[in-house]
Amino acid sequence: MTTDITLYRGLKDVYLDTTESSFIDGEEGVLLYRGYNIHDLAAKSNFEEVSYLLLHGVLPKKAELAAFHDRLVAARKLPPEVIEVIKLVQKAHPMDVLRTAVSALSAYDPETEDNSREANIRKSERLTGQFPTIVAAHYRIRQGQEPIEPRSDLSHAANFLYMLEGRERSEDAVRAIDLDFLLHAEHGANASAFAARVTTSTLSDLHSSIVTAIGTLKGPLHGGAAEAVQEMTEEIGEPENAEEYIRKRLDAKDRVMGFGHRVYRAEDPRARHMREKSRALGEELGREKWYQILQQVEKDMSPYQSRGIFVNVDFYAGSVYALLDLPKDIFVPLFAIGRIPGWCTEILEQY
Repeated sequence: MTTDITLYRGLKDVYLDTTESSFIDGEEGVLLYRGYNIHDLAAKSNFEEVSYLLLHGVLPKKAELAAFHDRLVAARKLPPEVIEVIKLVQKAHPMDVLRTAVSALSAYDPETEDNSREANIRKSERLTGQFPTIVAAHYRIRQGQEPIEPRSDLSHAANFLYMLEGRERSEDAVRAIDLDFLLHAEHGANASAFAARVTTSTLSDLHSSIVTAIGTLKGPLHGGAAEAVQEMTEEIGEPENAEEYIRKRLDAKDRVMGFGHRVYRAEDPRARHMREKSRALGEELGREKWYQILQQVEKDMSPYQSRGIFVNVDFYAGSVYALLDLPKDIFVPLFAIGRIPGWCTEILEQY
């Protein structure tokens, strides 16, 4: 005897828990972190403040934010043994290196097996501080260079950019990366957050849950859109080629990358902020072509908005990374650097 069952595609229309970490209205294009609209946070906050908000549930007072910053700074330096692990696996994809390094870090964290809320918040803060160092250290090592020591006098985003090349970047460049991290910090029960919750539900440790999330994010159907959009932009080459490129893609029933979202039927509310950063950085650097191509693609795809197909956050993000001369294969690790506080928040809720 069989009974009728409903099969859902992915996590659409599937409810797995209640949450206070974020709220998404896909029909209206609304995203809230802990009740705060993403547009207000993008305009008035920064990644460190948002990370505190997600992990601790409230916006920090000035002294609390300063202490939080100090804890992130204290976590930036990796154990020498983890640097050696990165050197051993340096030929692997940056997401594989990130996953392996986080697994190795669990051997050196004094609270790995302590699943109390207090210990897990401390581990979450440490991992938030460590992620940029892992990505930057691997970036250096695979080029035959030694990792650059993190600095204590720089913000989270500024220090990450400094560790890549040993030079401070412009205020606009730092703000662009900080904003990118902020916009990616949390997004509900998406595939990687759900996967992390599954691992957490077995009462495994927080590091194991984060390793699960990293492995899930690596998949091109989750974290790879920014890289795919930039590849598309370079393939188009000039704004006037966009219309023909799109027509050929659609005639072949292929996707135009960076459009549509599993949740949003209106424009992804995060997209407007990356659109503006792409424009401003392009003007600052005298390299406006990527933005112009993306603008033309968006214009040519506008008829599909009636079907709920709009640009998502990744559509302009890839051009911002490219303008900062970041290699395409660290686009997904950049996503992970931003998402780590959100993953940890989801894990805390699951515990």
